[in-house]
Amino acid sequence: MAFDVVLAEPRGFCAGVDRAIDIVERALERFGAPIYVRHEIVHNRHVVEQLKEKGAVFVEELRDVPEGAVVIFSAHGVSRKVVDEAASRRLRPIDATCPLVTKVHREAGSMVREGHHIVLIGHAGHPEVEGTLGQVQPGSMTLVETVEDVERLSFPPGLRMAYVTQTTLSMDDTARIVDALRRKFPHIEGPRQEDICYATQNRQNAVKRLAEECAVILVLGAPNSSNSNRLVEVAIKCGSRSYLLQTARDLDPAWLEGAGTVGVTAGASAPEQLVQELLERLRELGAGRVRPLRVAEERVQFSLPPELSAP
Repeated sequence: MAFDVVLAEPRGFCAGVDRAIDIVERALERFGAPIYVRHEIVHNRHVVEQLKEKGAVFVEELRDVPEGAVVIFSAHGVSRKVVDEAASRRLRPIDATCPLVTKVHREAGSMVREGHHIVLIGHAGHPEVEGTLGQVQPGSMTLVETVEDVERLSFPPGLRMAYVTQTTLSMDDTARIVDALRRKFPHIEGPRQEDICYATQNRQNAVKRLAEECAVILVLGAPNSSNSNRLVEVAIKCGSRSYLLQTARDLDPAWLEGAGTVGVTAGASAPEQLVQELLERLRELGAGRVRPLRVAEERVQFSLPPELSAP
């Protein structure tokens, strides 16, 4: 079969992911192995395995970290309970939480202190959502995932309300949920700035552009990566066949049948190496021209935490 490939730009690593990986690597250089990391630093098996080879040890709970050890909190953020537990066990924490997630944490805390009840738009069980829920006292935040969840909400009249969102959601789905909240609770307040991160927005916009000319869109990312799954959903809603794959080895040639043009992108935690390996596999299967499709320029950079700043 013969087909062309359109490559989304931007794609792959965002500034928050770059920063989180850099934090682990610098901590290994400064403090030596092992360095413990609570939860996957980012949702990508390839990245995690590479860091394991360098001496990072990934754990789900702090009880698995030896007392006094260096422990890094993942880019998704953690609850205040986790921070307090690290202090009680005399661990040496380094916070790799994406600054855009930290922004949501601060917004939620500020709104609750002002007397608001918070509605959090997000996916139950996702580490970022668990961390955000854990920023405030139990009972002061309610999680919704769908418009239907909004319709089931019931609060006393006169309750001050505000909403925040997970940073890696579908922009379109989130807009519908926000509209439903505003219809049901006209007095509800929102964040001063959009919570969905710039990288998530850019990658979703790129997929919408890809869908205008690509019958098939391949998304590199992990099954537990929220932003990668949203890219697949966006592509399908735009009318393209779309598939999530972790590496080029996961590509099924049958997916490409009848596709004159194939789009390729990557979630914010997928390294460029995996993109290049996928392009090579597509060339083996008959890909001809590979051309970029640029929708935005990304120049965002985040500073390192003070523990790793240059002396």
